[in-house]
Amino acid sequence: MLAEIKGLNEECGVFGVWGHPDSAQLTYYGLHSLQHRGQEGTGIVVSNGEKLRVVKGEGLVSEIFTAKVMEELKGTSAIGHVRYATAGGGGYENVQPLLFHSQTGSLALAHNGNLVNANSLKHQLETQGSIFQTSSDTEVLAHLIRRSGFSQLKDQVKNALSMLKGAYAYLILTENELMVALDPHGLRPLSLGCLGDAYVVASETCAFDVVGAEYIRDIRPGELLIINEEGITSEQFAFNSTKSICTMEYVYFSRPDSNIQGINVHTARKNMGKRLAVEAPIEADVVTGVPDSSISAAIGYAEAAGIPYEMGLIKNKYVGRTFIQPTQSLREQGVKMKLSAVRGVVEGKRVVMVDDSIVRGTTSRRIVNLLKEAGATEVHVVISSPPIKNPCFYGIDTSSKEELIASDKSVEEIRQLIGADSLTFLSKEGMVGAIMKTEGTNGFCLGCFTGDYPTEIYPDTLQYYYQK
Repeated sequence: MLAEIKGLNEECGVFGVWGHPDSAQLTYYGLHSLQHRGQEGTGIVVSNGEKLRVVKGEGLVSEIFTAKVMEELKGTSAIGHVRYATAGGGGYENVQPLLFHSQTGSLALAHNGNLVNANSLKHQLETQGSIFQTSSDTEVLAHLIRRSGFSQLKDQVKNALSMLKGAYAYLILTENELMVALDPHGLRPLSLGCLGDAYVVASETCAFDVVGAEYIRDIRPGELLIINEEGITSEQFAFNSTKSICTMEYVYFSRPDSNIQGINVHTARKNMGKRLAVEAPIEADVVTGVPDSSISAAIGYAEAAGIPYEMGLIKNKYVGRTFIQPTQSLREQGVKMKLSAVRGVVEGKRVVMVDDSIVRGTTSRRIVNLLKEAGATEVHVVISSPPIKNPCFYGIDTSSKEELIASDKSVEEIRQLIGADSLTFLSKEGMVGAIMKTEGTNGFCLGCFTGDYPTEIYPDTLQYYYQK
C-alpha cells in the first residue's frame, strides 16, 4: 500500500554485529535491507574495544554512509538504526543510535518500538535532576540505567528494562559487550544469527540473508542477551507475559522474504489472499495488487478464485522521499506520481483490487479512480486485514483515532467514499488463521483492529492519540 499522509509507517529497524572485523560494513548492508522500515534517518555506532564512534544523519543509508565515511568506521562490533519518526518527532538529535559518555564508560542505544509510559518516566527523571538531550523516548532507558543502584551493567539494564511499558527491541553497545533486549510481550520482531564466529542481530531475517548470516533463533519476550568475549548468555528480566507479536508485521511492514516467529511473510500474505477469496467471492476478469506489500495477497486471491493475476498497477520507484510538494491542483493527482494503471490490462475489465489496509481512505479512493480512468468497468476492493479502528501505541504511526476512516464509518460508507463497486475486509479470524493456519488469536497484538491492547495505556498517551 502506498503510504498515506499520516498513514501507516513503521518506526524503525535495528541491526547489530559482535565479533567481526568488518562490523561497520556488515551493519551498512543490514540497514540497507531494512530501509523499508524507516527512511528519515540512520546511524551506526562502532566499537574498536576501547571507544565508541558514531556516524548518523537525516536521510537514507546510502546517502549518509558514503565510501569515505565507511573507510573510517573501524571496529569489531557495531549497532545500526533506520528511523521513521513517531514518538519525539524528527531532527538530527533524535536520529539513532544515541551515544552517551560517562566516567564509567560509553553506551549506545538503538530502539525499535514505542514506550507508552515514556512521558511519566521522563517527568519522574527530570524531578530527580535528569536533563534530556532529545525528545525521543529511547533516551529514557539510558537515564534509568545510569540511575540504577546496581554495580554491574547487566543488573542496571535489567532493572531499567523492568520499568518500561510498551514495545521495545533494544540493542545496547558498550566498549566490550553487546546487549539485546525484547519487551515482555514480544511486540516487535527481533532475531539472532551468526556469521562464522560472529553474532548478528536484526529486526528482520532478510538482513541475515544479505550479509550471509545464518539464522539461529528469535529473541524471546522479556529476554536480555549479553554477547561479549566470553560468548553469549541469556537472562530473563520479565516473566509470564502473553506473547503479542504485531499482526501488521505480517500484513504490511516486513519484507516478504523475512521470517517472523518461523513464519514466512510472503506465505502468510498469500494465505490472507486465499482466505479473502473464500470470504469475498467476486465475479471478475482480473486480480491486481497495490505494490508492493499487497502483491503476495493478490497472488493468493487469484489462485484461490481461479481468476488471472495481472500487473494492473505499476509503482514508480524513482519518486524520491523529498519530492517537491505540488500545487493544490496537482496534489489531488499526486498518486499518479507514484502509481500508474496499466490500461492494456484493466480496460474493459472487472477488476479485483487487493490492498493490505485502509487508513484514511484517501489513497484507496485515488487508486480506484486511476483504474476506472484507465477503463476498468468495475473495481472491487478487497483488504487483507480487518478495518483499522484504533491507534497503535507501540511504534506504528496510524494517526489519531479521528483520522482513521473505519473508526466511525461502516464498510458501506467507506465503499462509497472510495468509489469502489464493492469493499470487503478480511475477518480477524481469517487474518490470524492465514498467518498461523489456526483460528485462535493468542500470540498476536490486534489492538489497532479491536481496541484491546496487551499493555496498560497511560492517560497522557491516550490523550495524545485521541485528541491530537
